[in-house]
Amino acid sequence: MENSPDSPATRRTRQGAATREVIVEAAQRLMLERGYIPTSIAAIAANAGVAVQTVYNSVGGKADLLAAVLDRTAATEAPGLVAAAGPGPAAPARSAGEVIRILAAGIVEANTRTAGVHRVILQAAGVDPDVAKLELRRSSQRLYHYGEAASTLRGLRGLRAGLSDHEAAAAIWAIGHPQVYRSLVLDLGWSGAAYRDWVEKTLSAALS
Repeated sequence: MENSPDSPATRRTRQGAATREVIVEAAQRLMLERGYIPTSIAAIAANAGVAVQTVYNSVGGKADLLAAVLDRTAATEAPGLVAAAGPGPAAPARSAGEVIRILAAGIVEANTRTAGVHRVILQAAGVDPDVAKLELRRSSQRLYHYGEAASTLRGLRGLRAGLSDHEAAAAIWAIGHPQVYRSLVLDLGWSGAAYRDWVEKTLSAALS
């Protein structure tokens, strides 16, 4: 039997979700302002207005908080892939060119929104093994999702002859990597439009 909208259990669930959101928001704000190492659990708790133990109970340790911050900035690190790969409510792409356009748009959007968090992850991975594992896990997830897009491209006869799905996924992964965005846009000063144009053209050249 489902809980009613006003049942104690439902209210506790809503309160727990609201508390978690406040904590993750505080963690995001402090980590982006101060960096990963200088941001303590105690500082996050104080900023969120909760006890330190509440942070651990609601989210976990610092690496868990950083993972939650990444999730908060992007529900998926490759928006548009669902539409490109076909499953879900969005209509599947009807041509290989459309898949590549969706991929390019998704990569640009995701990297733009998560650039600050990825900077924190890059800095923290060298000193915190849990963050290094987080970085590897999320990188593997991106590769998996790009494999789905490669499979869709093959189904639409959009992959170059001799290129396997695995190789195509690796090419998408490399082109769309957050560090590439950081180097081209944040370090070298490319415009968002120039970066998006490059991503789409490079994907097309590498895959078709």
